[in-house]
Amino acid sequence: MSEVRATPRSHGRLESASAFRGDVVRLGPWFHNLHLPDGTQTAPRHLLGDFPAVKWRQITPWIPADLRGCRALDIGCNAGFYSFELARRGAEVTAIDIEPRYLEQARWAARQFGLEARVSFTRASVYDLASAGERYDLVCFLGVLYHLRHPLLALDVVRRVTGGRMILQTLTMPGEEVLTPPESIELGERELMCEPGWPVMAFIEGQLEEDPTNWWAPSHACVEALVRAAGFRVVARPGHEIYLCEPEMRERPLSAQLREAELATIFGGQL
Repeated sequence: MSEVRATPRSHGRLESASAFRGDVVRLGPWFHNLHLPDGTQTAPRHLLGDFPAVKWRQITPWIPADLRGCRALDIGCNAGFYSFELARRGAEVTAIDIEPRYLEQARWAARQFGLEARVSFTRASVYDLASAGERYDLVCFLGVLYHLRHPLLALDVVRRVTGGRMILQTLTMPGEEVLTPPESIELGERELMCEPGWPVMAFIEGQLEEDPTNWWAPSHACVEALVRAAGFRVVARPGHEIYLCEPEMRERPLSAQLREAELATIFGGQL
């Protein structure tokens, strides 16, 4: 029986596949389970299942199939899953994250998908956007809010750069109760704050899922209140812990003035 030898070309393909798999391992661990063009998955045994595709399936009915001409912003982009989905629909995507490892993953994955011309990845925080002077038609603010020490300030900044819609996803406390607070309460009426449905947010001093950056778990009522305080309104809830928001054009002038004054003070009057 004659020995079968690989041709130089097939050997090159084997080496290329091996190098590809090596890159996936080298760049890991991955939080986004990307389905790469060759069928490889970057996090096939993810704690949350096929994440974040499970979230995207809830969001995608609310995203136009054709995003040509749309300027999109992905805050806390991680390995770029949402950025790639928007780019495939034709959007011009700006993606930011503060973690260099995630950005390295995202840039590598963009090359595999052939999307590097449609997505720009930058190391930045949500607070850096305050002085960027940009506005976006679609903003993804997914899985970030509860990792921030100053969540309302972050939403204020996001309001500043949102020209169209903002998709918010955040960890929440259990429960869907919503109590509409009176316009004003007296000092002696603070027991109302203990009523079910009052907007509250739990502070996590230690760790949640062994992550020291999981700082907050707002109630559903609190998420909606925070969104309103930042000058948005909720127009839909695509899924659990997901909020589709738009700028509130009928916001009370005093609320907008207070928000802008605080942003200008914190960020040196650059707004």
